[in-house]
Amino acid sequence: MAAVEEADKYYLEREEVIDDSSDYYKYEQVPVDEEFIPAELDEDLDFAVRTVREAVEDEEAGIQTSQAVKPSLIQKPEVVDDFVRNFLVRMGLTRTLDCFQTEWYELQQRGLLHEENIDVVPDVYSHNSNLDSEVKFLKQEVVKFKNAALKAKETYVKLRKERDYHRMHHKRVVQEKNKLIDDIKRLKRHYMQYEPTLQQLKTKYEVAMKEKMLVRLERDRVAGQIIGLQNTLKSMEPTKSETFSKGHGAQPRQQSMQGEKVLGPTQRALVEARLKTEKSKDVVQHPEHFKRHPKDSKFPEDIGVNPSLNKKGSSVIINTGNFRQTASFQAHTQAVSSLALHPHKQILCTTSDDHTWKIWAVPSGDPIFTGSGHTEWVSDCEFHPNGSTLATTSGDTTVKIWNFAESGCTHTFTDHTSAVWSCSWHFCGDFLATCSMDNTSKIWDLNSLRCRYTLRGHADSVNSIEFLYYSNLLLSCSADKTLSIWDARTGLCVQTFYGHMHSVNHATFSPRGDTIGSCDSYGVVKIWDVRKLAVMTSLNLGPHPTNEVVFNPSDNTEEGLVVAVASNDGTIKVHEISTGLTSSLSGHGDAVQCVLFEQNGDFLVSGGTDKTVRIWC
Repeated sequence: MAAVEEADKYYLEREEVIDDSSDYYKYEQVPVDEEFIPAELDEDLDFAVRTVREAVEDEEAGIQTSQAVKPSLIQKPEVVDDFVRNFLVRMGLTRTLDCFQTEWYELQQRGLLHEENIDVVPDVYSHNSNLDSEVKFLKQEVVKFKNAALKAKETYVKLRKERDYHRMHHKRVVQEKNKLIDDIKRLKRHYMQYEPTLQQLKTKYEVAMKEKMLVRLERDRVAGQIIGLQNTLKSMEPTKSETFSKGHGAQPRQQSMQGEKVLGPTQRALVEARLKTEKSKDVVQHPEHFKRHPKDSKFPEDIGVNPSLNKKGSSVIINTGNFRQTASFQAHTQAVSSLALHPHKQILCTTSDDHTWKIWAVPSGDPIFTGSGHTEWVSDCEFHPNGSTLATTSGDTTVKIWNFAESGCTHTFTDHTSAVWSCSWHFCGDFLATCSMDNTSKIWDLNSLRCRYTLRGHADSVNSIEFLYYSNLLLSCSADKTLSIWDARTGLCVQTFYGHMHSVNHATFSPRGDTIGSCDSYGVVKIWDVRKLAVMTSLNLGPHPTNEVVFNPSDNTEEGLVVAVASNDGTIKVHEISTGLTSSLSGHGDAVQCVLFEQNGDFLVSGGTDKTVRIWC
């Protein structure tokens, strides 16, 4: 019976309780440091209970917070019997429901129901809804991908067109490159064909120049011999010479003797030969039916002596670094294009792109007079040798003559067909030379107020022109890269200088007249020997263009020549030819268009695109 009772006992969980006595374990006493116990702390049961309760509440609140997770909706599928019961209840078939439950539970107790019969009923409606949602999503994805495909197709077509365009452009560029390469090769072959011819011409030119110099020396020697023989014959006939001097007076003989002392036999023979040539030219120069204008001026005989030839050069060569800017003033409202100093007074004339010209006192820079009348930019100005008249040239194709006594323009020359660049007075004051962009230069007669000669020969714009002092020779330079010397009495070209590779902007004579300075649009400055017709010095001051070159008149010996060059880089280059030293004067804020030495070389004046005039001492 006890066994049955023991067998009928059911245990949910069996647990044995062990008596936990303090006898089995020895505790060690831990001493408490009295320093860490607050003095005011009193044992309070209520306070301890409240503390324990708050700790328990905090722990429970933490557990609830950690368990407070957002609930998720779990959809449990419906089993077959619940589905049938729910259907019968919903339809109100209570008797059928009772019969179904009776039979269902009976079969279930008997174990006649199989697992496949009591399985869950699929929720077709939910399944169909999910499928519909998935179908809609896929349709949206199809539309999206279709649009992306169309866009990609458009991009592909566009890129293909661009590829075809660039491919065609590349082929065209390659064809042009090949064509240019062929042209360059053809030009090189063509140039190589001319190279031997140029060498031959250069050799012939050098031989001709040597022969010319030998002929000149031989001519001078023969002329000296002739003069010596004539003097010997005259000394052998004293009676005739005395009779001649008594019959005609002694004054001509005395004058000739004085001339012999001044000029010497060789120079006197050259002067006599020149006079004979001039007389023959006057006879043969014009046809029989030629009628001279009654007011035409006559060119003076070319026997004047340049005073700079007898002037001794300075014994001290100017140091190019001694120039310093001493004064500066704004002269015009636009760029200053040219400068001119009065021959007898400390007066400066400036021209500008603002259509005016002005006169200033230098070096103070006080304004004196302003002239207006041109309708375009004024390119150049030049004082008459006596200082009473001023000539100006302009882009309006005119040349104007201004008289200071009458305070206005006295005449305007209008024969040029393009802009006029420069002008220069003859030393006698009766003739004015101008050059123009129409490829010509003209010589004007101030008495008959007409053009005496038109100098044709340059193939491009003539950029500057200048009379050689005390001479009838003219110097011009052009954009065709050449310089030319003209005889003003005949209007014919005497000599042409070749050497520049770019447009020549300005050219000028040295004070002695035996040297020429020129500058071009690539910054190359050349110094020419007129006697040898060759380049003495070539300076490369580029890559900026050089606009004007002038010689210092105080040092006119060949060893002491100093040139100043106006450059487009805003500086003035001062170069000593003897030493080869070059210095730069900086001060202008833009390109320097013009530069000018004072007559005695005491100071230097410059004008530029920055509208200012600056004085350097």
